[in-house]
Amino acid sequence: MDPILSLNEARLTLDGNAGRVDILHGITLDVARGDTLALTGPSGSGKSSLLMLMGGLERATGGTVTALGHDLTAMTEDQLARFRRDHMGVVFQSFHLIPTMTALENVATPLELAGHGDAFDRAEAELQAVGLGHRLGHYPAQMSGGEQQRVALARAAAPRPDILLADEPTGNLDGATGAQIMELLMALRDRHGATLILVTHAQDLAARCDREVRLRDGRIDPMLQDAAE
Repeated sequence: MDPILSLNEARLTLDGNAGRVDILHGITLDVARGDTLALTGPSGSGKSSLLMLMGGLERATGGTVTALGHDLTAMTEDQLARFRRDHMGVVFQSFHLIPTMTALENVATPLELAGHGDAFDRAEAELQAVGLGHRLGHYPAQMSGGEQQRVALARAAAPRPDILLADEPTGNLDGATGAQIMELLMALRDRHGATLILVTHAQDLAARCDREVRLRDGRIDPMLQDAAE
């Protein structure tokens, strides 16, 4: 079976204050459909940058990134935006909710923009699924960090994406709340059949995934990769 996501010698070089910086060095990696993959490694190892390449949020400066048979490196920004809208959900550590919108509006608005006629019904169903049926009319400032992350999860899952990307989804939360968010992520994966790829520093979360890929200095740690295979 063809992988749902494939990187072949993917590289990322960015311009910094001190000149060009090599962030990722020739990453080659396949992710199977329905897989749950944890990206781990020390701070600065390139985990989040790799996740951004996988989601087309950063453009590889070398090699290729292919998702669902489409070469993301060959797409325009508009094509990438439409592809993410139709096939990917992204959850960030810092939630990125719109403060002037209620929980229901935060989840429903992207669905409306994508042309879903049942946007508010679907948004309400997803918020119910993450335990926020009683918070539909509340604004982000009226919710705890854990509740805001649940809204972000519902927003990412509502379009029923093929690929769900999560960048340190429990990083801003206490241990108990983080464990609840991880349970919800796994439940979303099971309910929608999405492929889940997450960046985490928490080894207990990584252990719950099907596979772990550890990065070091912008490269895949070959010892851990060999052990996984």
